[in-house]
Amino acid sequence: MSNTRPTIVIKVPATSANIGPGFDVVGLSLSLYLTLTVKFGVPSFDRFDISYSGEGAEEVSLDPYRNLLTRVALYVLRCNNYRSFPSDLLSIHADNQIPFGRGLGSSGAAVIAGVLLGNALGKLDLTTERMLDYALMIERHPDNVTAALVGGFIGSYLRELDPAAMVASQVPLSEVLPEYPPDAGEEWGLSPPVPPLGIGHYVRFNWNHSIKAVAIIPRFELSTAKAREVLPMQYSRKDLVFNMQRLAVLTTALGQSSPDPELVYEAMKDRVHQPYRKTLIPGLPAVTSQITPKSHPGLLGICLSGAGPTILALATHNFEAIAQSAREIFALENIEVDWKLLEVIDGSEVQEL
Repeated sequence: MSNTRPTIVIKVPATSANIGPGFDVVGLSLSLYLTLTVKFGVPSFDRFDISYSGEGAEEVSLDPYRNLLTRVALYVLRCNNYRSFPSDLLSIHADNQIPFGRGLGSSGAAVIAGVLLGNALGKLDLTTERMLDYALMIERHPDNVTAALVGGFIGSYLRELDPAAMVASQVPLSEVLPEYPPDAGEEWGLSPPVPPLGIGHYVRFNWNHSIKAVAIIPRFELSTAKAREVLPMQYSRKDLVFNMQRLAVLTTALGQSSPDPELVYEAMKDRVHQPYRKTLIPGLPAVTSQITPKSHPGLLGICLSGAGPTILALATHNFEAIAQSAREIFALENIEVDWKLLEVIDGSEVQEL
């Protein structure tokens, strides 16, 4: 009999954060996936193979000490007394459906995939909560990574008032995922900071599964860093109250048995991030104001997905007409778009074949 470990398949969904007023608070997991296929063989001292297909295949490093997936996995392993990747690791193939730089959580999915990979390679049996701790040492905003890990419609927060969590939040990312030199190997970055317990906390809201997500995806990238640069350092009390009122309603309204379009459409409005990002995404104000439940029956609400530039329309039917209207509005700005009809789904999966 062979002692070779079974092939492992790790499947992590795309995500959409904010959902209108829930800036850095709520997220959805969506039916686009980053899938890792991990194979094992006869133990070897040779470096294992990494391959990549799908979105971003030409941009991703295949060096295990520079690739985000494997760097995250190595971080998890080294925090649990493993110096290196297992010697019987033969290959990792990543197939990615999630567009880069579009506000659909591609980096968050990569971080979660890396944590799950490290957990599987080391046979660590980490709990969901502990894996979230590792993810939050790398991706400091919990909305995307929590939705990618747990799935569904998620609200989350960081325990910044907890002394241990404060320490974690101040650890430079370069200590967690160092920039490895060209000759990096097992002796580099052996003692990374271990995450404190309970950095992030979450709750899963109810979701009416008749609601689908129409993702309208402009054909240009927008980095999260650039999208955050345009945000103000301070907000008026009026604008903060505006968002909190709507978020309080939205988290229940999307789980009701018969979602109210007028209620949801108003509850998905925002004054914290979308108004400031309109200069980066021509057509954004027109799309979010001209496509309404009255003009497009079946629409519930419409908003920027994460940092953008993708627009997310939540609807129960009439999906193609909604997408086509958005395409026509963007065309006036000379922007071409693609669109996908997505489900709100469960979170990450790990299977042994």
